[in-house]
Amino acid sequence: MKTRYIGIAAAAGALALSGCATTAGPNRFQVREEARLAELLQGRVAGTPKSCISAFQMNRLEVYDHTAIVYRAGDTIWVSRPTEPRSLDASDILVIKRTSSQLCKQDVIRTVDRTNGFTTGIVFLGDFVPYTRP
Repeated sequence: MKTRYIGIAAAAGALALSGCATTAGPNRFQVREEARLAELLQGRVAGTPKSCISAFQMNRLEVYDHTAIVYRAGDTIWVSRPTEPRSLDASDILVIKRTSSQLCKQDVIRTVDRTNGFTTGIVFLGDFVPYTRP
C-alpha cells in the first residue's frame, strides 16, 4: 500500500514540475509577438502609465497573442500587458464589460472562441502605457 501512495505522489510531483517548466519561459507566440510589438514601438518613447484611457473606437483595439493589447489613438499607441497574457489569442473575440465610458484596467474582459462561442479565458489588464514619438 505504501508503495502505491509513493508512486502517486511521485507522479503528481513530476506532473507539477513539468507544468512549471512549460510556464517558466516565453512561448513561441510571445517571442514572435514581442518582436512585432517592438517593431511597432520602434522610435517611440514610453510615457506615464494610466489605469484608464478613452477608447471610443474599439476597432482600433488589437490583440498581440499571449503578449499585450494595443490601442491606437492618433499619434499615441497605448499598450496594456495583462497579468496573465497567455489568455490572449487574436483568433478569439474580446468581450469587454466596461465600468465607465473609458477602457480601464479593472474592466472585465472575457475571451470567446470565434467559432463555437464558448468562453476561453479571462483577461486582467495592466496599466495602459502611452508610446509617442519624441
